[in-house]
Amino acid sequence: MKKMGVAIMSLMVVISFTVSAAPMPTDAAAVKAKTYANCTAINKVYKGGIARTSTVKNKGGKTKYKPFVSKALYDANKKSDRDKDLIACER
Repeated sequence: MKKMGVAIMSLMVVISFTVSAAPMPTDAAAVKAKTYANCTAINKVYKGGIARTSTVKNKGGKTKYKPFVSKALYDANKKSDRDKDLIACER
């Protein structure tokens, strides 16, 4: 009986070290955002463009599609925001 208890305790210690040593999933913000060459390339993936936050308003008028919201992705493609309304390549 004592050997069984020691074996179970040993197994629990091994499992706890294995779980704590496992790599943690990376944070979405830590992953490098992809930079696109132009608005045509962005609109192939994100039809409505890329917004920096969900609260920004479009200066250019009525749009057909809702933009994808991502601060990291917008910051990587800031050069494509011609009217500086914090939405890159809106359509």
